[in-house]
Amino acid sequence: MASNKDSFGRTLFVVVGLCLICSIFVSTAAVVLKPIQQENKLLDRQKYILEAANLLNVKSEAMSKQQILTTYDKYVQAKVISLATGDFVEGIDGNNFDMDKAARDPNKSFVPEKDIASVKRVANDAVVYLVHDEAGTLKTVILPIKGYGLWSTMYAFLALEPDMNTIQNLVYYDFSGSGETPGLGGEVQNPKWIAKWHGKKLFNNKGELAIQVTKNPAIAQTEYGVDALSGATLTSNGVQHSLEFWLGKEGFEKFIDKARDGGLS
Repeated sequence: MASNKDSFGRTLFVVVGLCLICSIFVSTAAVVLKPIQQENKLLDRQKYILEAANLLNVKSEAMSKQQILTTYDKYVQAKVISLATGDFVEGIDGNNFDMDKAARDPNKSFVPEKDIASVKRVANDAVVYLVHDEAGTLKTVILPIKGYGLWSTMYAFLALEPDMNTIQNLVYYDFSGSGETPGLGGEVQNPKWIAKWHGKKLFNNKGELAIQVTKNPAIAQTEYGVDALSGATLTSNGVQHSLEFWLGKEGFEKFIDKARDGGLS
């Protein structure tokens, strides 16, 4: 008869063996699937960039993977810029540049002085997307922005006319964390609310940021106002704070100024 000690040893051996096999399986799967996950993530981002550029309606129009890639490659150019100078940074592929990853590297990022959007750290460089038509004429400039809402960090693409003042689109595509409450903060993805941004102006005649997400109908009906989300004050504030931060001096301000002065022509 085997001793209790021998039985325990065999049991421990089996458990350890199973754990080892499972860990090898999980690690292998993670390594094998990582390129696929990265490819799908890039494809998803490109899809929402096309939506921001009015080249695709994500909610009602189906496009194959190849159609998305072909359309993106034909019309969209991803460029890396320096937030400090507003100049283009050569030698970096904008399609593969990860702003969030760079923001986590202290050598490639900074802590903002006025973190109104609760972004914590900001990468020194950022990606902008230049969208051209069939003739090669610049039609849209897309800026990636993010900021904290009610429960999570909300990521969006802000699409502007070449005047860098008129809004074409504001497309929220990702909520990092638990996500905003459906029917409340999640309404930032509601097509009816998104449509309210079309044609609005960011800056007034003095060059000051004037856009407001507001509950005041008198302001919301002007070219500088958008109705706040009903019942979602904190999310609405998050949208406002994101715009104020990313269009300010620690965001895309210098790039916007240079683009207005013909830096994109």
